[in-house]
Amino acid sequence: MMDFDAKIYVAGHRGMVGSAIVRELHRQGYFNIVTRTHKELDLTRQDQVEKFFAEEKPEYVFLAAAKVGGIMGNSEALADFMYENMILEMNVIHSAWQNGCKKVEFLGSSCIYPRMAPQPMKEDCLLTSALEKTNEAYALAKISGLKYCEYLNKQYGTDYISVMPTNLYGPNDNYHPTHSHVLPALIRRFHEAKEQNLPYVTCWGDGSPLREFLYVDDLANLCVFLMNNYSGDETVNAGTGKELTIKQLTEKVAKIIGYTGEIRWDPSKPNGTPRKLLDVSKAKSLGWTYKTELDDGIKLAYEDFLNNPMRAER
Repeated sequence: MMDFDAKIYVAGHRGMVGSAIVRELHRQGYFNIVTRTHKELDLTRQDQVEKFFAEEKPEYVFLAAAKVGGIMGNSEALADFMYENMILEMNVIHSAWQNGCKKVEFLGSSCIYPRMAPQPMKEDCLLTSALEKTNEAYALAKISGLKYCEYLNKQYGTDYISVMPTNLYGPNDNYHPTHSHVLPALIRRFHEAKEQNLPYVTCWGDGSPLREFLYVDDLANLCVFLMNNYSGDETVNAGTGKELTIKQLTEKVAKIIGYTGEIRWDPSKPNGTPRKLLDVSKAKSLGWTYKTELDDGIKLAYEDFLNNPMRAER
């Protein structure tokens, strides 16, 4: 268990996941939280990261920093996604180890699992077959991070863990029209269509892929829970165990926002992985379950979008 006065570094505290972890830590009574903006600390620069850890000596690290994006962002910048994610996570994990950090928690993504993995996906299906090509570079970087944690545990006896979330959404999300993930992209698209009274909205693919969604504050709750209650080389899946088609999700978002026009589909655009449902029995066996149902979470996310003055630029 982390002492309430323990020094905790949250890498990526301005992002959706990192900011949620900071909120959850504060909610639970942790106050000695260290953060740095990208301008203050560039995690892709090894010298800066080594200097930071040598000076601050954090006892616990939540590694939520990452270069992220949707299908278009990943497929257009494969090299960037692989390089930036791999180098920043290696810098942080390695420097944490060099400076005697008690525990590191690495945040990955469900895209690490094979494209055609048996559903729902268990943690042990990692590296059993080929990855989804549209986000292969990002997945390879995340796999490297969790494997480095595992190898440090085995070689040096560290207590480093990893958690693999399903599709996330919620406060402080990225609503960029082309570089965001599916749910925030839909929120923005239907909001703007409603404001402009557009007769129809065109969505990518054919709407058939199945997806699972977890509210980011629920993930943050799990992250703190695991830091205090889990040790092990194998990652832990973070999800709800529930799924719906992209078509069902699209109709749900349109209804919540109040858009009544037509929804069209563009099958010339990629669908991505056909199905991505996580097996969450491991988290449940540890004593954790999610709290926020999808309809309630989308309403909260839409409120965040409406209250986010920078949404047009992100």
